[in-house]
Formats: sequence, structure tokens, C-alpha cells
Amino acid sequence: MPLPDLLVAAIALVRDRRVLMVTARGRDVHYMPGGKIDPGETAAEAAAREAFEEVALDLDADGLEELFEVRTLAHGEPEGRHVRMRVFRAVTDAPPRASAEVGALHWVTTADADRCPPAGREVLRLLADADLID
Repeated sequence: MPLPDLLVAAIALVRDRRVLMVTARGRDVHYMPGGKIDPGETAAEAAAREAFEEVALDLDADGLEELFEVRTLAHGEPEGRHVRMRVFRAVTDAPPRASAEVGALHWVTTADADRCPPAGREVLRLLADADLID
């Protein structure tokens, strides 16, 4: 029996044709600020909550624009498990700051795709296709 897809939401904060990504403490994989959607929570609410928890950005869920959904094999999960990541564009002048669970912040382009798990690589491709990042 196939495992259920992991439902996650993430933000795409784009500045100077680069998108914000993070690494978890002790890891070197770049990923989008985001996480699992909690029961009773909309994807936009999850994206805003995770942005606050991971990079200290206070975003209004109603102000987030959904860009796309990515479905790929889930990184670090059992074989065959997929992730469905809904990606929302965040617009803020506030400076992101790494939380306790985040080791570092990175402003990345498609040149950094080799540092990303499958979902992150697909997000970079789609952002470049939309002419938002290099």
C-alpha cells in the first residue's frame, strides 16, 4: 500500500533574482522555509507559521500568493513516498533571521540546485521559468 503524500507549504522570498533557502542545523541540504500543514490549517497559514518559526518573518497568510505546487519524491523519507509542496510568494522588506532549528540562510539561484533535494530543485526550476530568479 503506498504511503500518503506529505503535505507541506513553503514560502518563496525573492530578492535580487535570488530566493531564500535554509539549512537545518548540522545539515548541508538547502530547502525552502516551510513545513507540514497542521490539521485545520490552510496551506497559506502553514506557510506563514513556518516562515515565522524558521526565519522570523511575520507574514499575513491572506497576503501570500500561491505560485505553484510541486510533487516529487520526498527527501529522507521511505522509498516511494512523495511530498506535495505548495509554494507561496512572500513579499516583505523585513530581514529574515535563522531560528534555533535553522543553521544558516542562503540566497540561491538555479546554480545552487545540486545542494537541494528534489522538491527544492523543482522549485528553483519553476521560479526560473517564471523569470523570478536566475
